[in-house]
Amino acid sequence: MQIIDRMKRWFDKKRSLLEGGGEKAVDKQIQSGKMFARDRIEMLLDKNTFVETDLFVEHNAKDFGLSKKSLAADGVITGYGKINNRKVCIFAQDFTVAGGSLGEMHAMKITKIMDLAVKMGVPIIGLNDSGGARIQEGVSALAGYGNIFFRNARYSGVIPQLSVILGPCAGGAVYSPALMDFVFMVNELSKMFITGPQVIKTVIGEDISMEELGGAYTHHTKTGNIHFFSTTEIESFYQIKKLLSFIPDNNTQKPLKIDPKPPKIEKDIEAIIPNDSKEPYDVRNVIYSLVDDSDFFEVQSGWAENIVVGFAHLDGRSVGIVANQPDVLAGVLDVNSSDKAARFIRFCDSFNIPLLTLVDMPGYLPGIDQEYAGVIRHGAKLLYSYSEASVPKITLIMRKAYGGGYIAMCSKHLGADLVFAWPTAEIAVMGPEGAANIIFKKEIDEASDKDKMRQEKIKEYIEKFANPYVAASKGYVDAVLNPEETRSMLIKAFDMCETKKEELPFKKHSNMPV
Repeated sequence: MQIIDRMKRWFDKKRSLLEGGGEKAVDKQIQSGKMFARDRIEMLLDKNTFVETDLFVEHNAKDFGLSKKSLAADGVITGYGKINNRKVCIFAQDFTVAGGSLGEMHAMKITKIMDLAVKMGVPIIGLNDSGGARIQEGVSALAGYGNIFFRNARYSGVIPQLSVILGPCAGGAVYSPALMDFVFMVNELSKMFITGPQVIKTVIGEDISMEELGGAYTHHTKTGNIHFFSTTEIESFYQIKKLLSFIPDNNTQKPLKIDPKPPKIEKDIEAIIPNDSKEPYDVRNVIYSLVDDSDFFEVQSGWAENIVVGFAHLDGRSVGIVANQPDVLAGVLDVNSSDKAARFIRFCDSFNIPLLTLVDMPGYLPGIDQEYAGVIRHGAKLLYSYSEASVPKITLIMRKAYGGGYIAMCSKHLGADLVFAWPTAEIAVMGPEGAANIIFKKEIDEASDKDKMRQEKIKEYIEKFANPYVAASKGYVDAVLNPEETRSMLIKAFDMCETKKEELPFKKHSNMPV
């Protein structure tokens, strides 16, 4: 009888905990347009693979009436399971329990599952839906955040860290997602900011809605704080699954190689690139024509759109792609595009993902605003990241590669293993027009028909310097390709670089420009 009683007690207790904040609270969550935390886990993970940890953990707070309150699972669900048969660790904050607020034991559960993820060498996924620090626990709640941030930083580059914002995320809570590798948000559902609209209005008198201040679209297009934008939770979960298909479980592994597929979109590359080097085009069409199944998974697609970054497969091998976008600001490099590309490059290098760089840009963006915004230090991040990266690095120069931008976009001088160029490539210190005006200033000024002389000198400069052959003659370009053979040559190049080994000088850690 004693065994039966104990089993009944276990069953009743477990059933109560699994209900979170109770039926009314769960219904309210669903009516607000959000899924219940446990449903989210079941939706994201492979069926019947989730194993929960620390279900019976309880808070130990005594002040402000908490000693009389029982908080199911202390407001966060932790455990492990599989996504597409690959192991992951996961935590999901439960907004139905005290608004998902973070206290000491809540944080302890998260840090425990993060520690387990590192020991087992698997990705950690956090589903954030929390009102923030549990005020009643005071400094213990702040200590909990600190312990999480510490692990975010220490485990960076060791295992992939994914953060999904599925409700409010405010104050100190935002720094854990900011320290993770990829952040996902859902339109009109997710909110993320340091100080809310009410505080802003009180302190500086500005009126702004919660959505405008910290909504998904704001972070997708204005701040660059997130990497993936979706319209529903289900879409966000699909994005997570797709991202994991390109990356390894930890930094000691390489991404899984899959069955190769030819590009789905058979496009004539020569037809994509306009004859006039000043004419824009969408570089994604070049990418679609090169990669397996024409499947390119773009990262931060709505921010710093003058550069395109993302993942694809090339002959079944996962690669990270960094490409100038001539369709936006002529593909010029600036403060935001340098930040965007640099961080993506460092992620790929951390997790053994080879890099393909597609070059077509006129250099760094000039202007007072850029100078005051720190384009020097931000632009240096791109130089630094490519120089530091030891994964295979293949570069293709398609059209313009001028000045410091030529160097920054993974030139031979920054350690590119192989550099290819199309016959349309223009590699020079600056554009032909500007160069001709400087080099041939005297001849142009003294000519009776200045415009005619200027055009002649521009043509002369193009023939002498704005082509791939001068750089190729010096060994800075390894081969000038027929555009039609590009995919084949890239596949062979990455195959050749598969066994690359490069030792960096011993150091405690680097000091990247920030």
